[in-house]
Amino acid sequence: MNYWTQLSIEYANQRNYLDDLFAIYPTIPDGIRELNNDLWKKIESAFNEQDNQELIENLLKLELFPIKDSYVAYLKRDKSSIDRNPKTVSRLSGRIYEMGLDKVFEKATEPKETNRQIGPLFRRWLNKGSLGIQPIPMQEFITGTDNAILDAGDNEMMNFAKDKLKYEHDKGLDFIARFNGKYVIGEAKFLTDFGGHQNAQFNDALSTATANVNAITVAILDGVLYIPGKNKMYKSITETYKDQNIMSALVLREFLYQL
Repeated sequence: MNYWTQLSIEYANQRNYLDDLFAIYPTIPDGIRELNNDLWKKIESAFNEQDNQELIENLLKLELFPIKDSYVAYLKRDKSSIDRNPKTVSRLSGRIYEMGLDKVFEKATEPKETNRQIGPLFRRWLNKGSLGIQPIPMQEFITGTDNAILDAGDNEMMNFAKDKLKYEHDKGLDFIARFNGKYVIGEAKFLTDFGGHQNAQFNDALSTATANVNAITVAILDGVLYIPGKNKMYKSITETYKDQNIMSALVLREFLYQL
């Protein structure tokens, strides 16, 4: 097994892993979502008047629709479909009336899901100088030869990797660095559970780790994948991808400086 994967598993199972990880991914939920007062008044009015179409049209303007239903996204993306599908509008309105206005307000103002907030946190951690050096902008990175971490936007990082390192994937990168004259690229993910979207995130990172490029590739992964057992993530990193550079962000510094 890859040494850094093994080290990450040991860290996660023998030390205060979650306590230390919180320094990178401080997943504190945001406060409740703000609602536009004028929009909410229109929703209240349509609710009280039992005006189904007006109610749904205004609820679709909210950042978060108050009920989960497979047909909502279609209505949101094609406003003209509201007129053409009165039964769907009536069905959704019935669920809203059952909830009552107080519950509708509560659902519509729920905080954003923690998982959707953690994307930028890894780069924020890098920008604190957590790996021993401060990330630098593109021009400095290109012209320099010292150890460096690139501080750039998604498109800039992607273009640099494609032009300079023969990176051909369409997935964005979270990490580009140069240590001891060697380029390193990778994606960083915090996998909070098994299944669904988390599996897709896991697979994205692995596709970068196995990419054929002119650089050292890493999957900077944290979370449940290091829990020993029969789960697919653990089996993948200890069997199928046991030779790839898969590691926790908490051991990334040691990895980089030993290159």
